Amino acid sequence: MITSPSPVKFLVVDDVEENLIVLEALLERDGLEILTAISGRVALEMLRVHDIALALIDVQMPEMNGLELARQMRSTERTRNIPVIFVTGGSNDRRRLAEGYDAGAVDFLFKPIDPIILKRKADMFFQLCRQREDLATTLKLNEEFVAFVGHDLRNPLNVILLTARMLAKAKEPEVQAMAERLRSSGHRMLRIIDELSDLSRARLHGGIPVRRALTRIGPLIDKVVQEHHGVRGGVEICIDGDPCGDWDQARLEQLLTNLLSSAIRHQRRDGRIAVDARTVLSDLILSVHHDGQIPPALLPTLFAPFPAEDHEAGSRPDGLGIGLYLAQQIAFSHGGDVSVASSDLDGTTISVRLPLEAPSPP
Repeated sequence: MITSPSPVKFLVVDDVEENLIVLEALLERDGLEILTAISGRVALEMLRVHDIALALIDVQMPEMNGLELARQMRSTERTRNIPVIFVTGGSNDRRRLAEGYDAGAVDFLFKPIDPIILKRKADMFFQLCRQREDLATTLKLNEEFVAFVGHDLRNPLNVILLTARMLAKAKEPEVQAMAERLRSSGHRMLRIIDELSDLSRARLHGGIPVRRALTRIGPLIDKVVQEHHGVRGGVEICIDGDPCGDWDQARLEQLLTNLLSSAIRHQRRDGRIAVDARTVLSDLILSVHHDGQIPPALLPTLFAPFPAEDHEAGSRPDGLGIGLYLAQQIAFSHGGDVSVASSDLDGTTISVRLPLEAPSPP
């Protein structure tokens, strides 16, 4: 069943009730809900409850004028990005306009208001809101589709991997070689499916789920590093003490694997890779260092899903190229964070901060 979209909400703020009635009548159209507030205080209360696509605010109001209201809106995460159009009967002087834009205005309307100009400007924000909603719906459907496809691919892929294991028992070297190639390709496909599933969980469900248990970081690091035994020059390990915490061991293995894969990809020839773990106050600091430099152009999107391709490093060795994004999401799910420092002189260090104990629920 196709449901009709929720109405777009505009907020009109003016201390003169007759002005509110006129503006509401001029803005009326299908799919638009007009909310009115007689003061800045009332407007702030409504902004806490409703998702507003546009605020039309009279500048000259008692107690809290329009500029003060806009500044308060900009100071709160929930209302920071709501576009504001100031309605004013004042003169069109540059100083006043500059003050309004500094307070967060995107436009001005001067009294007496031209109905045609008002409707066209309002219609632009109405259409922008609808386009954002359509885009969000499309992205959600795409991610749900990817999640379903990834889930359905697991069964035939498991059959392929089972067949590869059976073929590997053959006596003919040629058959064993083909079975190994089949197994390797199957596991690569499985990693891609796992990444798609994690991406969908992170974006659709507000984060990657974790199952916490008391976990020692030392054995975990040894296990992951041993799985990368083919790294040029090996991996140096430095663990201060015996850090342990309330973490999801499987997810931390995934996080460290992704960090090591990034280090391998960007390391210099004959460079070194080092893994460092230490406790600082109530946090674990887990760092992976390599002597190479991540190109500065890549740093702003390094932890974004599907980052810009690094042509200097060549094609990605495995997966979808979202390993660092997933590593960051795993850290977020544990109440931690990830940071990076990279230069030609000092190399690159990606550091993960993880609280030793699970944060208390709100």
